[in-house]
Amino acid sequence: MQPIYPCVWLDDQAEPAAEFYASVFDDVRTIQVQRYRGERVAEVSKKPEGSVVAVLIEINGQRLMLLNGGPVFTPNEAVSLVAPCDDQAELDRVWDALTADGGEPGPCGWLKDRFGLSWQIVPASLNEMSDDSDPERAARVMDAVMGMHKIDEATLRDAYEGRARSPT
Repeated sequence: MQPIYPCVWLDDQAEPAAEFYASVFDDVRTIQVQRYRGERVAEVSKKPEGSVVAVLIEINGQRLMLLNGGPVFTPNEAVSLVAPCDDQAELDRVWDALTADGGEPGPCGWLKDRFGLSWQIVPASLNEMSDDSDPERAARVMDAVMGMHKIDEATLRDAYEGRARSPT
């Protein structure tokens, strides 16, 4: 069996979304652009023959299909993509890019990009800290996450180590 990957239903923005994600992430490649072909397909889809059905991309090794499915469905927070970042500079850059031009910040490192896709932009160290064998350390980290929009790794590290941090 081949790897399983998500398909995101968009109205008619698959190509702009693929281009946008290629501008945000360093390792993005377009694998395939599928087009509506044939009179019957154009009739049923109500899309011009030759227009884009879907764009299959790969972001940091993870495939993602972007589907021009029309206005019937829209992305929502029930599914999100997790983007673990190696350091705060990368986290800031990705967060700022995804929330720009109509994106919306959300709680606990979540956001919606301008296409409506939900993301969790987190430090790569979050899983390790929040799953620590010391339940008090893990609880302090999760408590800190709950009070943030964009995650600040230094604040998480201070919570993990039990260092109080004064509000800024």
